[in-house]
Formats: sequence, structure tokens, C-alpha cells
Amino acid sequence: MLKVNDIRKFFVDELKNERFTIDKTGQKTIEVIGASFLADQPAIFGTPNEEYIQNEIDWYLSGSRNINDIYGTDRAPPAAWKYSANNYGEINSNYGYLIFDDRFFRQYDNVVHELSMNPDSRRGCMVYNRPSIWVEYNEQGKNDFICTNAVTYYIRDDKLDAVVQMRSNDVVYGYKNDYAWQRYILNAISKDLQIESGRLIWQVQNLHVYERHFDLVK
Repeated sequence: MLKVNDIRKFFVDELKNERFTIDKTGQKTIEVIGASFLADQPAIFGTPNEEYIQNEIDWYLSGSRNINDIYGTDRAPPAAWKYSANNYGEINSNYGYLIFDDRFFRQYDNVVHELSMNPDSRRGCMVYNRPSIWVEYNEQGKNDFICTNAVTYYIRDDKLDAVVQMRSNDVVYGYKNDYAWQRYILNAISKDLQIESGRLIWQVQNLHVYERHFDLVK
């Protein structure tokens, strides 16, 4: 199985050989379609911002769908979230809301129950995206088509592994923050099941780095 170092080398080589695609804004992009690798490092390029990661996890756990609650009145929310939100600061992608709330059938609790009853199960799945996203991603000026499709948990060899399936993942910022959340949830389920936390296997339909971040590809 490929690991983070293999993915890192791919992007370095693509940049060196100037193999790009052009996105809708005209910006050069390096991408991998159908990437699958062991997420054995918390970053592919750059360094995780631990302060922001903790704020984002706390915000996810709060269930708030308003980006102004990420930092409260202390500072403005990150630019990427502003781009995704409507004029009121509302988004779709509060991941805690998607897996803990009654509206989405308390998926976290369902997975813990399923795996506690049947450790060999292949049904330990939390679905983040949904068919209705086609009419919800741009409602009232939003631009938030949920990036995580689903995560499935398996107990194998006395450890809890997770397969993270992403629709789209930005290498520089997206991966670091998504990795932190998925590792947090994996560890939480492991604690609930009293089993050792295992691997994060990362599957991405489109893994990419934007031209504005090419200086980090090294």
C-alpha cells in the first residue's frame, strides 16, 4: 500500500515535470484521481496548525453550522470557510453535526453499537455526504458540497481501522485538518470499544494541490 511519502513524491515529480490541469478559475493544479494510501503522517506538505485544529474539532463537536462560531468574537473565521458559507455564515460541512445529530440518525452511536455487537461487521459506516447535497450545496449563496463521502470502521487483528473516502481533498490544508478530525474520531471509537486504535486508510476521488501552494511542494 502506498504511504504519505509516496504521495508526496508524486506531487514533487509532477511539479518538476510541469504536468498540470487547469481549474475553473484558470489556476494550475496538480491532481491525482483515485488516490489510495495509508495516512501514516498528519501532513503531506506543510505543518499542522494545532491551535486551529483544536478550534475546528471543538466547533465540530458543538454541532454549530455557522462558521462565526469557530473562533467566536476573537477573530474572523478562515477564508476557506468564508468562501463556503452563505451571507449568514451558514455551511453544510460541520462534521460533528453530520455524525452525532438526530437528523442524521446518530451515526457515531450506530457504529459503536454495530461493532460492539458484531466485531466482524462491514456495516460500521458513517455517511457524510447525501443525495440532497445537489440542492443544498448552493442554497442561499453557499458553496459547500461536502468533501467527505463516508468513513467505514473495521475491527481487524484486534485493532480498529478506518477507511476514509473523500470526494475531494486539498493536499495542503484539507488533508491536515481532515486527518486530525478522522484520527480524533477513530481514537474516540477505539476508547468506546476498548480496543487499540489502528490505521487510517485514505481514499480520495480527487487529491490536489493548487498553484498558490506550489512553493510548499518540496
